[in-house]
Amino acid sequence: MGGVSAVSDAGADTGAGGDERAVKVPKQDRSRATRQRLLAAAVACLAERGWAGSTVSVVAERAGVSRGAAQHHFPTREDLFTAAVEYVAEERSVALRALFPEGATDRRAVVAALVDLYTGPLFRAALHLWVAASNEDQLRPRVTELEARVGRETHRIAVELLGADESAPGVRETVQGLLDMARGLGLANLLTDDTGRRDRVVAQWAVLLDEALG
Repeated sequence: MGGVSAVSDAGADTGAGGDERAVKVPKQDRSRATRQRLLAAAVACLAERGWAGSTVSVVAERAGVSRGAAQHHFPTREDLFTAAVEYVAEERSVALRALFPEGATDRRAVVAALVDLYTGPLFRAALHLWVAASNEDQLRPRVTELEARVGRETHRIAVELLGADESAPGVRETVQGLLDMARGLGLANLLTDDTGRRDRVVAQWAVLLDEALG
């Protein structure tokens, strides 16, 4: 009831404050939409062009906004691309959880979904960012911190979906080994379509996890 009253009161206010609120909400929505377009465009550019070919101007043009608008949201190139990879990684984590809303019962499906995280534009974009960070002193600490944070979140999701008990000896390492393997399959897929071999590896890892996790 309180929420309805607040909305009604805001709508009924005809003073200057009410006008400001009426204008502010759509501005916030537009700003959020612009930010999301920039983030999506940054990931796409990084995946397609690599670090050297992905400038703020290129991203702004792809997103359909001015360079000034892009720099309003992200003052530096490093701000833009680290935020872009983090944003899409978070979106993928949400999507991964949504695949198993009631909890997972098929470990092979979980393994396949985790492997899918490392194939596609996000992984390709992240890889370009890692390579750039290895040569850019200004970028390296930000990407290192970002990768650690994304890695921890992915590990937590994997533990939950696999029903793994990390208090048991070797279980944490087994889950981490799965994620390292998935990253390796993602690398192999960058040059050629590795679907056939990947499917066989996924099936074998599901068997190994059933034995290791119980």
